[in-house]
Amino acid sequence: MANGENAGGKLLAQRKKFRWSKAKYKRRVLRLKEKSDPLEGGAPQAKGIVIEKIGIEAKQPNSAIRKCVKLQLIKNGRQITAFAPGDGGAINYIDEHDEVVVEGIGGRKGGRSKGDIPGVRYKVVKVNGISLKELVKGRKEKTVR
Repeated sequence: MANGENAGGKLLAQRKKFRWSKAKYKRRVLRLKEKSDPLEGGAPQAKGIVIEKIGIEAKQPNSAIRKCVKLQLIKNGRQITAFAPGDGGAINYIDEHDEVVVEGIGGRKGGRSKGDIPGVRYKVVKVNGISLKELVKGRKEKTVR
């Protein structure tokens, strides 16, 4: 390998060339996350209409049914699944045809599913404009629309 005094140009060219074999670099430069993201363009949150409530089984070694909702995003009509956080009681405050706000579920690797819920990348934050957290804690009542 050329590591001599005058090899700077060649080393630079190689460095540039071999960056493409790194998955993170390639995904970032080709903007693959933006293209596949249902929220579009790196938006932090999105509104959607609830289609149905579903229970998703937790991955091994856990055994539980995680309460989730299937919803259709208003901005582009795509369907996604979102988790309803809060001791299982949160799902009772969400009904079909409600308008909900969702955001990423978090975790150390960003836009992936977190923990033992397979294939769910979002969580419900608001229901009909009222914070789901406040509803679960009983501080606020759900409005009738």
